[in-house]
Amino acid sequence: MKILISGGAGYIGSHTLRQFLKTDHELCVLDNLSKGSKIAINDLQSIRDFKFFELDLSDFKEVKSLFEREKFDAIVHFAASIEVFESMQDPLKYYMNNTVNTTNLIKTCIETGVNKFIFSSTAATYGEPQTSVVSENSPLAPINPYGKSKLMSEWVLKDANMAHPEFKYCILRYFNVAGACMDFNIGQRYPKATLLIKVAAECAAKKRDKMFIFGDDYDTKDGTCIRDYIHVDDISSAHLAALEYLEEHESDIFNVGYGHGFSVKEVIESMKRVTGVDFKVELAPRRAGDPSVLISDAQKIRTLTSWQPKFDDLDLICKSAYDWEKQC
Repeated sequence: MKILISGGAGYIGSHTLRQFLKTDHELCVLDNLSKGSKIAINDLQSIRDFKFFELDLSDFKEVKSLFEREKFDAIVHFAASIEVFESMQDPLKYYMNNTVNTTNLIKTCIETGVNKFIFSSTAATYGEPQTSVVSENSPLAPINPYGKSKLMSEWVLKDANMAHPEFKYCILRYFNVAGACMDFNIGQRYPKATLLIKVAAECAAKKRDKMFIFGDDYDTKDGTCIRDYIHVDDISSAHLAALEYLEEHESDIFNVGYGHGFSVKEVIESMKRVTGVDFKVELAPRRAGDPSVLISDAQKIRTLTSWQPKFDDLDLICKSAYDWEKQC
């Protein structure tokens, strides 16, 4: 199968590319390198060769030309803007980059016969849930433009499938992804990342002077937000399972998480414990768009696909993130 990975130079994209390089699939990567790493691409090409296209999805004409020329069988779509707080400040960027560009990508797939689409979505589509654990059937009520832009793309996928049944999709709703690759030297290179474990690892590695807890007055056990943190290698392997699933089944939606959560304070304590570094942490006001608790019910993907996570351990996730920060 010939597969295009959009956003394949980014954090999750490059780790998923690493997973796919273990298979016999013919692989191509598209990335505009706005946040992705050409270093990661070069390193991964040492495993085996694949084509890399530096291209922005907003260049609709060139995207269409690429699809007509390469004749892909499937796409794994990561390319997107992903910062919740930024989406509150610049919502139009998110609707244009995430929803408009994804819609054109879906249109291009249908026009060029690409009938399998794996979509990188988010637990932010659930918004501020009424229950602490959410399943794929929980109400969808995103509270920030990031989550809304991803949900709109989900709707486009569903409607496209209704009109073109041969076009099948798997939507993967990620929970909080963290850590670094366990069997290859890649991690999260983007220096302005806001993901909690990434920031804590940078503090432990002396790349930051301090970090902030954004609000300690949430309705949780210690007042800080609770999230379901999942190792990036486990998220990445879910894409292989999803593509395999589409070979035999119709379109579907899967949560991808571990099914339990940790608070911001618990994550910071874990990072300090595994690194032995007591870095500075300060309290700051809440950030707009942050729900208090978000934990996955991920039984569906474990039951219906071959996906079985291997790295469900907060200390291990923190240690892998820290080890990456020390050497990159």
